[in-house]
Amino acid sequence: MSWVFLRDLLSGVNKYSTGIGRIWVAVVFLFRLLLYVAAAENIWKHEHDEFECNIKQPGCENVCFDHFFPVSHIRFWALQLIMVSTPSLLVVFHVAYRENREKHHNQKLYKNPGKTDGGLLCTYLISLILKTGLEIFFLVLFYKLYNGFKIPHLVKCDIKPCPSIVDCFISKPTEKMIFLYFLVATSCLCIVLNLSELSYLMFKYSTKCYLKRHVKKQQ
Repeated sequence: MSWVFLRDLLSGVNKYSTGIGRIWVAVVFLFRLLLYVAAAENIWKHEHDEFECNIKQPGCENVCFDHFFPVSHIRFWALQLIMVSTPSLLVVFHVAYRENREKHHNQKLYKNPGKTDGGLLCTYLISLILKTGLEIFFLVLFYKLYNGFKIPHLVKCDIKPCPSIVDCFISKPTEKMIFLYFLVATSCLCIVLNLSELSYLMFKYSTKCYLKRHVKKQQ
């Protein structure tokens, strides 16, 4: 899978982000996207082929694998990366709308089309809320799908057409567990960064409004 579009999206959003937002972009790009492309894809590449059960009953391995891994980890994280990055498009589209509006009216309507104020600030805050909500949603979904953040060495399966309780073994469970913990930790870090940026922008905006009111009262 080519991830150039996601890299370009993150680079574009970086121009309109605060300092905390730039840290979020760096975490997503360096510790999630590059790790996914460089290592995780190879580790989980042949997870189905390397999933083995101690019985060769036709169809048994397939149904057991589907039961314990209803969604491939690697595809799940790919979808998560795409979804949590997509709300950033709102900011890019809003800036493009401002620029096109200036061209259409052939005059300067904004001091800086990319400055996060007014309507663009609202769009930016909405994108932060959506990103945070999606991160939490995917963490909860992963926990529900796989019964926790763990990769067992051995799973027991008794689903038909397996004739009895069958022992199935997952390949490289320790290595996968390390990467799983790292990816979950970076996802939690992104949530903290999004909430921090959201709080910072709301505090900054509230302070600005308060100072304006205070100046008006003095005048």
